[in-house]
Amino acid sequence: MHTGKSYRLFEFLDWTRRDIYVLIVLAVVPAVAYQTGNMKWLGIPWTVVALLGTATAFIVGFKNLQSYNRTWEARHIWGDIISSSRAWGTVSRDSFDNAEKSKELVYRHLAWLTALRYQLREHRAWESTSKAYNAEYFRYYSIPETQTPLETELAKFLPDAELAQILATGSKATQILGLQSKAIKQLFDSQVLVVTQFVEMQRSIRDFLVQQGRCERIKDFPYPRQFASINSFFINLFCLLLPFGLLRDFDRLNESVDGVLKGHMVWLVIPFSVLISWVYTSLGRVGESTESPFEGSANDVPISQMCRTAEIDLRDMLGETDLPPPLEPRNNIVL
Repeated sequence: MHTGKSYRLFEFLDWTRRDIYVLIVLAVVPAVAYQTGNMKWLGIPWTVVALLGTATAFIVGFKNLQSYNRTWEARHIWGDIISSSRAWGTVSRDSFDNAEKSKELVYRHLAWLTALRYQLREHRAWESTSKAYNAEYFRYYSIPETQTPLETELAKFLPDAELAQILATGSKATQILGLQSKAIKQLFDSQVLVVTQFVEMQRSIRDFLVQQGRCERIKDFPYPRQFASINSFFINLFCLLLPFGLLRDFDRLNESVDGVLKGHMVWLVIPFSVLISWVYTSLGRVGESTESPFEGSANDVPISQMCRTAEIDLRDMLGETDLPPPLEPRNNIVL
């Protein structure tokens, strides 16, 4: 997540520079052929390009809206997770007079948060962080889940026996909640918890499973590939045809100018074509970087920072003083 006022223009141009290089070539070739090669037939009616541009604008806008909705839903989910985690810490601390058991329940919950964020950072085939223009942007920030192995992080919160058991499973976050439920049942069977406390804590575990499922729904179901594909096809086709559609209109401008520009107005197709095409390709790039809010891009929901905040709050509830520092933005980006 970008925490600054806005991205700097230089950062945005650097991020999209590969597109700009391609757009310059797409604009230069028809302009040169039309002006110096006298290939006047290359000019196509502007109406054709305008209709295509309108259709492209609609589908790009639709994708960006849906991508934003996915990210906003993810932020809502994690807001609920953090709020519920604080409530879990309070209940675990105050439901019975056993500091060790309270710490066990809180730490196991922190292990669940850790396993969940690592699970959500796993790569999917449709995600875009591995593309060159995104991968090189990692020089501005880092993904915490790639810096430390999951085993090392879980070892901070789980005893050795539970750690070995969890690492041997597939869905580690789910199995940690299973252990949590089992521990609550043992406390109820030993009459440490009364029935209302037991029901309330089991309800909390169920809610955590629901929230985990909502995260997995966003993570494992991409923005529909048919819409993503047609969005890319339309943008590419529009950028390809745009300079051809501008040739005749700029050529006609020679009739209304005098001096050094007369006879050379066609060359203005290059900068204007690049500018207009860049707007479309950049909108497509923004939508692509927003549709998967857990992949580790600079525009992701900052689940690592939120988990650290929850860890600080919960351990502080237990009276601990050796707390980890909050995750700070690097170049205005924090995950």
